[in-house]
Amino acid sequence: MMLSHSQPLLQSFRSGHEAVTSELEDILNDTRTSTFKRLRSATWVELKLLFQLAAPAVIVYLLNNVVSMSTQIFCGHLGTLQLAAVSLGNTGIQVFAYGLMLGMGSAVETLCGQAFGAHKYEMLGVYLQRSTILLMAAGIPLTLIYIFSKPILVLLGEPTDIATAAAVFVYGLIPQIFAYAANFPIQKFLQSQSIIAPSAYISLVALAVHILFTWLAVFKWNWGLLGAALILSLSWWLIVIAQFLYIVMSRKCRKTWAGFSVQAFFGLWSFFKLSAASAVMLCLETWYFQVLVLIAGLLENAEIALDSLSVCMTISGWVYMISVGFNAAASVRVSNELGAGHPKSAAFSVIIVNLCSFIIAVVAAIVVMILRDYLSYAFTDGETVSKAVSDLTPFLAVTLILNGVQPVLSGVAVGCGWQAFVAYVNVGCYYLIGVPLGILLGFKFNLGAQGIWSGMIGGTFLQTIILLWVTYRTDWNKEVENAKDRLDIWEEKKEPLLEDKREPLLDDRRDESEN
Repeated sequence: MMLSHSQPLLQSFRSGHEAVTSELEDILNDTRTSTFKRLRSATWVELKLLFQLAAPAVIVYLLNNVVSMSTQIFCGHLGTLQLAAVSLGNTGIQVFAYGLMLGMGSAVETLCGQAFGAHKYEMLGVYLQRSTILLMAAGIPLTLIYIFSKPILVLLGEPTDIATAAAVFVYGLIPQIFAYAANFPIQKFLQSQSIIAPSAYISLVALAVHILFTWLAVFKWNWGLLGAALILSLSWWLIVIAQFLYIVMSRKCRKTWAGFSVQAFFGLWSFFKLSAASAVMLCLETWYFQVLVLIAGLLENAEIALDSLSVCMTISGWVYMISVGFNAAASVRVSNELGAGHPKSAAFSVIIVNLCSFIIAVVAAIVVMILRDYLSYAFTDGETVSKAVSDLTPFLAVTLILNGVQPVLSGVAVGCGWQAFVAYVNVGCYYLIGVPLGILLGFKFNLGAQGIWSGMIGGTFLQTIILLWVTYRTDWNKEVENAKDRLDIWEEKKEPLLEDKREPLLDDRRDESEN
């Protein structure tokens, strides 16, 4: 049997992810055993696959979130004005770029995941480069928003002193825009191949470096808000550079990364349309609860409202990273299984990942309620803020539980390529129902931040119910066909040179099937 030099990598892949997922589909299709035994065996197989993906993904997202959160904590100890400024800069301006870049990057997640499951490895590197080009271009107009952040915040009704301090912080985050533009495609590229652990190690080292230099910048060098923001931008660029070096040097990416190619500049418009749908979907989700903070800035005693919401949103964001890790796992599992032609495995994976994430979210909500009177002291020493945080904690707990399901369902949507549909659902539930209801309760009925948050929880609940129903009604055999059609369309956009490079891969797969 003639095998190419890629035999060790392909054999490793067969003995790992592919072999286990084939085993899962075989178990689910085996009608000779009882339903209980099939479910028990399938659950064990799926849990092993899921936590191999979710555990390092959760660590990556948590560490990346702690990088930003540590900056907020350091600046918060400078005073309540600084805490409010960093909160407003992060949630009012910076999250705009984060949501857009993360959303556009999820197009890579759909296409790379399905291509990897279908063994079309050579396309992953092309998708990565196309996405990076588009996101870097999108970063240019975003820079203007950062530059004019102060008048934008004042126009939105934020207090001038807080808006001025927030703008100083945001200026230092401009380099972070382009770090996001490179990071998210790289992250999705690696995730689609179930390569997540290296990113966790990189994020851990970056966090240690970040904490050290932020402490020096804020307390020793007295660089203030601008210095803290510049250190944050630098830390994100360290993560990007380290991950890219891993891709270039690792044997695991040898088949999916063949170097830079002019092919990345072809088909950009079609790729942009998918990226735009992904961006709209995830931006609407990412921005939703940040709108709460912006609206809260219009309340009386805005500084206390912003500080208390900042603490709650930071905690929510931290726990949310766990769900985002399961989101990544759900997206990878579903897209890989659809690309491999395994409809039952895809459907079963959806059930297991949602149950796991929901259970963890309930535990987190219980812990938050127990510690409700002490949460704020990690961020600031004010007793007034502590009381406000304690009053908001029940709303935080409900949000955590909803976030145990909703992000995972979004990951399923990304794995299937439903971004455009979910974008419409998000517009209706979040911005036509949740935000207006929150404003009505917060201002008309004088319920303040609690009223605003209550209305927005209602929008999230409705969106979650709709996604649950759509997922329940999904024809997974049809989704397999849709994935095949999508990959065929994208593969037609390749040039002859890239087609020639694919021949050894085809030979490898023929040899494997014969073996």
